[in-house]
Amino acid sequence: MPFWTDRRRLLAGAAGLGASASLGACANGRIIGFDKVNKTLDIANQGEPLSLDPHKATGTWENNIIGNMLLGLTTEDAHAEPIPGMAERWETSEDGLTWTFFLRSARWSDGEPCDAHDFEFALKRILNPETLSEYAAILYPIKNAEAVNKGELPPDEVGVTAIDDLTFEIRLEHPAPYLPQLLKHYTAYPIPKHIYERHGNDWVKPENIAVNGPYTLRRWWSNYIVHLEKNPGFYDAANVVLEHLYFYPGNDVNASARKVMSGESGWSTLFPLSQTAELRRALPGYVRIAPWLVCGYFSFNMTRPPFDDKRVRQALSMAYDREFVVEQILREGSDAAYKFVPPGIAGYPATARYSWADLPMEERKREAERLLRAAGYGPNNPLRFAFSHRNTSDNPRVAVVVQSDWTSIAPWVTVELRGTEVQVHYANLRAKNFDVGDGGWVADYNDAKNYLYLLETRTGDQNYPGYSNPEYDRLMRESDFEPDAERRAQLMFEAEQMMLEDAPICMSTFGSSRNLVHPDLTGYEDNIEDQHRARWFGIRS
Repeated sequence: MPFWTDRRRLLAGAAGLGASASLGACANGRIIGFDKVNKTLDIANQGEPLSLDPHKATGTWENNIIGNMLLGLTTEDAHAEPIPGMAERWETSEDGLTWTFFLRSARWSDGEPCDAHDFEFALKRILNPETLSEYAAILYPIKNAEAVNKGELPPDEVGVTAIDDLTFEIRLEHPAPYLPQLLKHYTAYPIPKHIYERHGNDWVKPENIAVNGPYTLRRWWSNYIVHLEKNPGFYDAANVVLEHLYFYPGNDVNASARKVMSGESGWSTLFPLSQTAELRRALPGYVRIAPWLVCGYFSFNMTRPPFDDKRVRQALSMAYDREFVVEQILREGSDAAYKFVPPGIAGYPATARYSWADLPMEERKREAERLLRAAGYGPNNPLRFAFSHRNTSDNPRVAVVVQSDWTSIAPWVTVELRGTEVQVHYANLRAKNFDVGDGGWVADYNDAKNYLYLLETRTGDQNYPGYSNPEYDRLMRESDFEPDAERRAQLMFEAEQMMLEDAPICMSTFGSSRNLVHPDLTGYEDNIEDQHRARWFGIRS
């Protein structure tokens, strides 16, 4: 009997479930990754959560879990479009600065009311600097959010107010027509105030947690499994089909694909693009590749030499052969990236581009060597640095190409590769503990601001390179207050073009989502944000 099956049975006993709940294991002990009889789904998730607290989470693998437990004022439909969540409707003032949300009558999974006071408490908590939320900057459009998050004002000054139990007001620094998109992000989720007041940061532990979404946390065994169970108290529970979700962490996408092929998972949220043809043959109807608002890029640590010199950053950006990576490594579903904001972003021109993008590679390599020599590097002063990368998916293979491209500029350029587990890698990026580091960004909401804000000085830890350009900041700030959509897009375009010339980051690729999904799992819809909440899933008979 497989080791995994033993653990699943042990989990069932520890959770206190009866024998009728097979948790996906059939009579002969074989795991069924999508058990249509018992309505369970095993999911090969792509990382171990560091936290399931929406104010502490930072990764898509955490969002995949948290977004099934908690619900914001708005939420996403199966196509990832914003729809009413806890708020049944909302109104906006004429100047676009005050939004009033009218909440549905709903309860936490422990039976306590989930109301406007929980939203007020949650938004003030995440913006409180003592919370140390690395994602708080996404909420800076809210009135006084930035000042509070930087300790310049007390948390009570955040522009959010529970008018009464079912009426919630958000006041903004500037008009934000994308607010319904933003509010479906986990940073804007409520947390149960009554539980937090009893347990503090331990509110999210399985023995304490209460949720307002379709699934509640039953058990979390670190580095093994996160088990969610249907929440009967969810306001739309009658339309939720699946009873149990099991999220398995795994940085090895090859292993994730094998789990689907063996029937131990019904869904993998990633698979190696290099295996697309093989997987299509082996798993008819499973392979789902779709456009996705995601980009891959390398951050140069501008807080220390040699990357405080723009010429070094420009040289390396030029010498990287994105086309080779797309054509020979990633292949189907990827495009070479010569700008930051991906194609497909609503209302944004696609014209920003590296000024050297159309030059032949040999000419780019010659210019790269000239820039490095102008910066003082050469045979008597070699350039040496480390390239840090995630030990997941195709990243190690891309890293080898990066190393080859950069060392081929001149024999006095040396690049050391450092592969790291993904959570540790991103922690190092935030702490500026790297020379050059790879990374990716997935849109939290469909607006160019969600990419370009990352390189504003005020963004802090998530501004991985430590880029700080007052003119860039000014253009982004001006775009925040610009009511005309075309003029706003133009200001952001100017900021992006300026940033590309400054080269705090080396753009790599625009990607696509790639999932392996059991063909009998209905309600799964390809979408540009790659968001798939289990409340929409059903079972094909």
